[in-house]
Amino acid sequence: MKLASRRRLIWAFGGAAACLFATLVVMNLLTPEKKLSEVPVHRYAIDSDEYRREMSVLLGPTVLNGNTVQVLENGDAIFPAMLSAIAAAQHSVNFETYIYWSGEIGERFTEALSERARAGVRVHVTIDWVGSVKMEDALLKRMAEAGVEVRRYRPIRWYTVARINNRTHRKLLVTDGRVAFTGGVGIADQWQGDAQDPDHWRDLHFRVEGPVAAQFQAAFNDNWVKMTGKILNGDPYFDAVPQAGSVSAQLFIASPSGGSQSMQLMYLMSIAAAEHTLDISAAYFVPDRLLLEALLAARQRGVRVRLLVPGPHTDSEAVAIASKRGWGRLLEAGVEIHEYQPTMMHTKMFVADSYLVSVGSTNLDIRSLRLNDEANLNVYDAAFGAQMTAIFEGDLARARPYTAQMWAARPWSQRLAEWIIVPIKSQL
Repeated sequence: MKLASRRRLIWAFGGAAACLFATLVVMNLLTPEKKLSEVPVHRYAIDSDEYRREMSVLLGPTVLNGNTVQVLENGDAIFPAMLSAIAAAQHSVNFETYIYWSGEIGERFTEALSERARAGVRVHVTIDWVGSVKMEDALLKRMAEAGVEVRRYRPIRWYTVARINNRTHRKLLVTDGRVAFTGGVGIADQWQGDAQDPDHWRDLHFRVEGPVAAQFQAAFNDNWVKMTGKILNGDPYFDAVPQAGSVSAQLFIASPSGGSQSMQLMYLMSIAAAEHTLDISAAYFVPDRLLLEALLAARQRGVRVRLLVPGPHTDSEAVAIASKRGWGRLLEAGVEIHEYQPTMMHTKMFVADSYLVSVGSTNLDIRSLRLNDEANLNVYDAAFGAQMTAIFEGDLARARPYTAQMWAARPWSQRLAEWIIVPIKSQL
């Protein structure tokens, strides 16, 4: 074959490979096809048997009775509780997180997990590959050498480019199959402290005991099986869990591979069931059409809707810009929007009629609702609902109301930025 012909052939193959790679990237970045097209209508109350039955049968795992749920506020309370549970583990520790960075708190978790593994406890850790980009390999090596089974979720390879956008955003910790944690906290130093200044974030995490802990264990298994092909079962993981209290709860998970619409539908059905109040703390609020319409429908029924979002301190200016574009209709309908002032507010909490409380890793944006693996704890209890409503109102006291007049007066530069971000809002 002549040299010129060879060059043309090489260029042809190179061009085809480049086109294939570009196509995969574009397909990966596009939002998955939307299956839901209608907002559920109001049929029953949030505290009704009908609502709970549909949550158990139509969408997710069974709502289980006999649990205790303890709220932990900010790193000063959250990290000691998690580290104490790890230190007390006698049989197994399963830990899954999105963010795990090097730093003081990363060092403490690495040592705690390694110590348990050296003591003969079965320790399994799932860390998202993208979320751990700021984690030094030395931490991973130390855990592995101590006997911790560590897996990084979906590392980037040429043959995995089509699913680069699907990350695990779940925050799950289960010890001995009996004590479980979830919430919004990642393993990084900005979550330390007590939200006392802009360098220390505001967040909530939750400690759970009781039968629902087995659902946390099953949720961890979901991605562990995907990565390793092995299931963690038997007494160290699924021993009989006695009742520990009087709270009803379920752990609700979603992922693109296992039904990405289920988390979105859970929120839509809960909004549709609310009759009095909806209190929402949303660290990243970039709603799609269905979520906006559901909130507007709630307002038309006379439901008071209060939305708490980050204010001047945020780790994503793009999200803040994209979020505001849809606020006009909400404000005109009477939705109360408040911007948290002291520091970055990373809380993800949904409270309906001071009865249903949904907390966990899910943000109210397209990425969380359709692209990420997420996990939320749904709690059905009037006393716990009242407690979380009080915490929400405490945060409102440190927030600034955002009015329809403020939205109408926002500068042209911000309006332009909102339009520019529209095509990529599913990636925020």
